[in-house]
Amino acid sequence: MTMQLVKISEVRSVGTKALLNALGPVGMARYLEEYDGGGTGDYTKEKYSQPDYSIKEIMDM
Repeated sequence: MTMQLVKISEVRSVGTKALLNALGPVGMARYLEEYDGGGTGDYTKEKYSQPDYSIKEIMDM
C-alpha cells in the first residue's frame, strides 16, 4: 500500500497513528524517547527546583 502525503503535517499525523497502533501509548512514548536520544538531565530533580510563581507573576511575564 502506498500513500501520497504532501504536507509534513500529514506525514507526522499518519506516522504518529501508526506508532500508536503498533506499539500502544507507552511503547510509542518509549520509542520516541529513544529516537530523540532518550533525553538528558534529571527531570525529577529539575521539576522540584523550579521557582514557585504565582498566577499573577506568570501573567505579568
